[in-house]
Amino acid sequence: MNTGAVRVTIVAMVMLAASGITSAQEAARLSAAGPVFSNTGYDANAYGANEGYPLGTLAAGAEMRHLVATYSHFDEMTPAHIVGRAAAAWSFQRAAEPEIYYSFRGERRTIADYLSRQPTTGLLVARDDTILYEHYQYARSAGDRFLSQSMAKTITAMLIGIAAADGRIKSIDDDVATYVTALAGTEYGKTPIRALLHMSSGVDFKEIYDGQDDIARLGRDLFGRPGKAPEVSVAQFDTRVAPPDTRWHYASSETEILGLVLRAATGKPVADYLSEKIWQRIGTEADATWAIDGTGQEVTFCCFNAVLRDYARFGRLLAHDGVWNGREIIPRQWLIDATTVRSSDTYLAPGVATKYYGYGYQVWLLPGAKRQFVLLGIRGQMIFVDPATKLVMVHTAVRPKAVDTDASAETIALWLAVVDQLGRGAR
Repeated sequence: MNTGAVRVTIVAMVMLAASGITSAQEAARLSAAGPVFSNTGYDANAYGANEGYPLGTLAAGAEMRHLVATYSHFDEMTPAHIVGRAAAAWSFQRAAEPEIYYSFRGERRTIADYLSRQPTTGLLVARDDTILYEHYQYARSAGDRFLSQSMAKTITAMLIGIAAADGRIKSIDDDVATYVTALAGTEYGKTPIRALLHMSSGVDFKEIYDGQDDIARLGRDLFGRPGKAPEVSVAQFDTRVAPPDTRWHYASSETEILGLVLRAATGKPVADYLSEKIWQRIGTEADATWAIDGTGQEVTFCCFNAVLRDYARFGRLLAHDGVWNGREIIPRQWLIDATTVRSSDTYLAPGVATKYYGYGYQVWLLPGAKRQFVLLGIRGQMIFVDPATKLVMVHTAVRPKAVDTDASAETIALWLAVVDQLGRGAR
């Protein structure tokens, strides 16, 4: 336990004594503030527990027995660039674990029930600078780097905002070909950067995760060896079905192009730009990694890897609208624009873009009067953010299905309960 945790525990126990509460159970709960680790989890043997959660190959990584290792050691399966950590880590404070209840399908459940029902590898809840809950399952540890999948898309969008503020990108209304000249003459090359941020290029791209769709083709191009250059791969998707910024349609190719814009505009690898502009500035405790293709370009629609607490630090930065302890890291207005639907963009609103979520700059928007948003990746990778209460929930998982709406609905129910129960008085 770190000194912050000891201090919180001692103060809390003194308060208990002053109030006359001497429950041994309560004292044990307070003294246990800190990460909790389990060697098991939901259906653990199916996930390879009896084999020590074996690491497979890229070709076999999606097999159920390999998923735990794939999603916590992906950067051992494919080349990656290092995203350097901070010289000195910024430390969260800790508080005793709260009791969290949520309702789902007419049942009242606890957060422990949730972990027993879902293949969650890591779950962390923080309120501003204090970790309230941090659990790991399937023998994962605080030192494991968890695979982001499409949560990386939001990181990419935040870097676009920084590059624009730096003057590297003159305007997000510039066409892609202004920066990525290899795409001149293609439909993507004629698309404004803003439309890519909104996943609204109007270029046809199929992403249904059946192994035969366009995202599978893009993945084979980029992760195959020697593979195709990313500019060549995305140029093959060249049929326009709608004008830019008029219709939302999820397409990972659009984030891949944003990564190409970043590299061209900044003259630096995306991993280096992230380390310099965000990762070191928020006091990260561990190096992160970002998988690269055969040309050395980061695969920016996915494949970022970081420890759970550093994901929480990034979530805290977003909760503060880009400000870290008084210092603006991401332009505040960019973050507000990224997480707000303009009156002229109603096609991006929650319930319109999708049946539930809306969409901003590569980030999912939750319905309701409050501004809340979430980073999402397939198989259950999520970072929920509530700027009003500064609550953040980081969730990593190994769901068998790439997209599981029922499982996600339960996670959302848990998050809404977290905000309701832990956000009181924090607004």
